[in-house]
Amino acid sequence: MAPNRRKPVVVVTRKLPDAIETRMMELFDARLNLDDRKMTQAQLVEAAGIADVLVPTVTDRIDAGILSKSGVNLKLIASFGTGVDHIDLKTARQRGITVTNTPGVLTEDTADMTMALILAVPRRLAEGERLVRTGEWHGWSPTGMLGHRIWGKRLGIIGMGRIGAAVARRARGFGLAVHYHNRRRVMTELETELDATYWESLDQMLARVDIVSVNCPHTPATYHLLSARRLKMLRPHAFVVNTSRGEVIDENALARMLAAGELAGAGLDVFENEPAINPKLLKLDNVVLLPHMGSATIEGRMDMGEKVIINIKTFVDGHSPPDRVLEAMF
Repeated sequence: MAPNRRKPVVVVTRKLPDAIETRMMELFDARLNLDDRKMTQAQLVEAAGIADVLVPTVTDRIDAGILSKSGVNLKLIASFGTGVDHIDLKTARQRGITVTNTPGVLTEDTADMTMALILAVPRRLAEGERLVRTGEWHGWSPTGMLGHRIWGKRLGIIGMGRIGAAVARRARGFGLAVHYHNRRRVMTELETELDATYWESLDQMLARVDIVSVNCPHTPATYHLLSARRLKMLRPHAFVVNTSRGEVIDENALARMLAAGELAGAGLDVFENEPAINPKLLKLDNVVLLPHMGSATIEGRMDMGEKVIINIKTFVDGHSPPDRVLEAMF
């Protein structure tokens, strides 16, 4: 998009922090979603039809049906978030639409939440909190609310990217032995820093670890990566934590195994069909369920918004945006 006098029409699909929206209003012809209601498909089609730049979030599925009806002016989708599995990247490329995201700024926040769940599930924090609130706690007991120590246990990280590495650094501080499976083995320097053991075979790693943390993105290759078959490779005392995407785990199989005592527990911040939660999971005490809040910090949301603005401004000025989703990701 070459520089011109007209401010680009930027349609934002959800409510963003006030400071970010104010800056967008100053720089662009910004159309904001002030009541923060999720747009319907018809509204997304309308937005794509009038926008020069569309700013969606993970709750907006920008599929081929929407992109096929986009206006000729839509040349940039500046997604507010790291994952891009909600965007049909192939169709966007075919229509000459650049896609950007906001990598890096959510790393520490998501790793914090992952570590919180790694602690919360074995130590039964949510169960204990419910016990106190319901008035069922009658005082300390030598055998009351017994959980499991995490010190000395093995943590298996699926996806050793920025977030996976940040989780590993935290895990070492809690005395966990770090194991990982990744599409590619990480640099020797990072492996040494994290004292991490690499497993080329995910199956072999799963059979040997006590806690599994899912930190890989959702792609066609990772859909149900933790399938029923792979979940059965975990030992009955194992815990599963997911702060990535719900689609990476076969949720029905996970729920069945948790109910049957074939797994010890799970900490889930994401779900396969969110915001709908599998009813089987809601009935289980050995599961901590969170409303996709792994990246939900004020600082993180501000950083995300600033990245979106930089990507838009750079693109409008005729340059390649810094966070362009590369061809290799299609």
